[in-house]
Formats: sequence, structure tokens, C-alpha cells
Amino acid sequence: MNFKQVKVGVVQATPFLFDKAKTVERVIEWIEKAAKVQCELLLFPESFIPCYPRGLDFDSRVGRRTDKSRAHWLDYWANSIEAESEEVQKIGEAVRKARMYVALGVTEREPVGGSLHCALFYFNQDGVLVGKHRKLKPTGLERYIWAESDGSTLMAFDTKVGRVGGLICWENYMPLARMSMYQQGVEIYLAPTADARESWQSTMQHVALEGRCFVLAANQFVRKSDYPERYQEDLKEEPDIMSAGGSVIVSPLGEVLAGPLWNEEGLLTAELDFSVLAKSKLDFDVVGHYARPDVFSLEVKGQPPICKI
Repeated sequence: MNFKQVKVGVVQATPFLFDKAKTVERVIEWIEKAAKVQCELLLFPESFIPCYPRGLDFDSRVGRRTDKSRAHWLDYWANSIEAESEEVQKIGEAVRKARMYVALGVTEREPVGGSLHCALFYFNQDGVLVGKHRKLKPTGLERYIWAESDGSTLMAFDTKVGRVGGLICWENYMPLARMSMYQQGVEIYLAPTADARESWQSTMQHVALEGRCFVLAANQFVRKSDYPERYQEDLKEEPDIMSAGGSVIVSPLGEVLAGPLWNEEGLLTAELDFSVLAKSKLDFDVVGHYARPDVFSLEVKGQPPICKI
């Protein structure tokens, strides 16, 4: 029996913070870099467009908003991206030329109403935006800037490189959300994040071992100096390196295949050997011989069927 060998890439990079147009160009540059080394699937970090606004509090006050908070919100809102936009079309064209699958972390702006969502956009090899996952539960002060989602975007895709799906950042601490992915038979599990703690590495290894899947985790590398001058006063107590990265690729047996990458930009790549997927199921299959459907069941309200792309 012949098993697939798939080359994947994980981008750890710095966006042009709060600058949608320039960050779109940066996304395209990384797609082109990945194409040169023949990646078939490429993952970008959480909210790469326009940035993850680490260190900012949007001047939040319980029961009160300020002119400053609305100005910061406007800056972030204006540089967030809509699914039906010229920017997405431009990225899609770069994806089409590269002939790879791309998963891109963005802050998505609703065209009606204007709410923001932390989202993962999925592009197929033809450069078509075929689906998106929106974070179910923003964490901490993220709830001030991002809306919640529901089961309708807990998506998985059948692709030429395998079955692909995933969760964003601390959604990966939600056991039932993880199980919703495992039930879809995800083989390549995507985990774009903003968590640069060393303990995140243990989480990624746990997900790989639990789901018996390949795990790709992407984070940004960001320094305080990367923020626009207008935010420097708000960040004066922050360290020089605000996100050290920690992007990593892990096998279904918990072995680190690439990374973790710290304190620099870079493209991690790995060859995924799908025979390892089969071998890993010998002693554990979370939705197969190690499941107990006579005891447990999980209903995911609104979860769409697996999409073939």
C-alpha cells in the first residue's frame, strides 16, 4: 500500500501591524517563499491580518467607553478584512499561482453591522476561499474586540493532501471543540495561535497524541518596535520581544518534526508521512477502538458536513 507524503509549511512572521494593505503584500511574499520549496499546505498565525493586538487594552472600562478606546477600535476595525473583498481576491490569486492549500488567520469584519471575528480562512489550490472557521470563544479582553461564533464554522475539508481542520489558540483547551474536529476525521490539525509560552508546546503534543493527527501550530514574531508610533506610549511597560513565536509541527506520535522556532521569523517545513497516521492507531483511536459510543456521545449543533475541495 502506498502512503501519501505531503510537504507542509508553517509561517512565523511579523505583519505590518494595523496596516491591512502592507500585510496582504507580506502574506503574498510568504506564499511565494513556500511555493519555492514546494509546500502543498501552508498555515499562517492567528489574526495575521491586520495583527494580534497584544499588549493593548483598548482603554477598556467596565460600564464606560472613551474617545481613545473608540479611536483604537476604529484603527483595528478599518484594517480588518472582509471575506468578499479585493484583498481576499488578491491573496487568492497568489494561492492559485502557488497551487497550494492555504489557511490564513485574520480578523474578519462583518459587512453588515461591522462586528469583528477572529477567523481562519481556507483557500483551495485554485485560490478560492472555500470556508472559514471563527473562534468560538475569544479569551479574556479579546471578548471586547471579537464576537463569538457557533458550530456552523467548525469546518473540516477533504483535500488532496488529507483531511484538514483545526481550532484557533485557546479553543484548543476546549475538549469538546477538539472532539468536534476528531469526529470529522481530521488528519492535519491546524492550530494558529498567539500563545508564545513554552507550555503551549505541551498542548500541541497533547493534541497530536490525543487526536492521532499531524499538528501545525503557527504564531507571530512581534517586537514592541513593530507597532506604529501612535501605540508606543501604551506599550511602554511591555518587553522588547512581545511574541517570541514557538511555531511547531508535531507528528501523530507526539514527535516534533520542525521547530519550535523562537525569536525570529521563518518558514518551518516538514514531510508528513501518512503511514505514521496508520501506525499511531495501533494502540489509540479517539473516535475508533478507544471510543466508547455506548457511554459517550457528542452532538455539535450546526456543524457542517465535511467539505471536499
